[in-house]
Amino acid sequence: MFLSSNKPRVIAARPKRRFGLPLFLSRVAAGFPSPGDDFADGTLDLNDLVEHPSATFLVRVTGNSMTGVGIDDGDLLVVDRAREAKNGHIVIAVAYGEMTVKRLERRGPRWWLVPANAEFPPMALPEDGEIWGVVAHTIKSY
Repeated sequence: MFLSSNKPRVIAARPKRRFGLPLFLSRVAAGFPSPGDDFADGTLDLNDLVEHPSATFLVRVTGNSMTGVGIDDGDLLVVDRAREAKNGHIVIAVAYGEMTVKRLERRGPRWWLVPANAEFPPMALPEDGEIWGVVAHTIKSY
């Protein structure tokens, strides 16, 4: 499933305002609960998750071709255009005039865009296709 046929909108940058969120070094059990600390061990500024700020953008996912790797409809992806796309990376690509999020795989002499949902077929990256960036993080809302 392709994202949007529209090109990404560039939104004017606001003055940079940094703020930290409490960071607990204790892990959160996804199985049986364990006692946790009642205090924060520091702060984490979400800007610290971005390695290349001038080459990073956000894009919202439309569709369900990547649900097998936890990327769902409506998620925000943090995409780094400065990272080199390598075999196995989740990327934003332009193929056949459309933007899409897929896993990049080398198969013989060609690069393929492979979904993480068996309902969708893989597609060869066309000669005029382009990798726009590597997905660095997924932001979910529940």
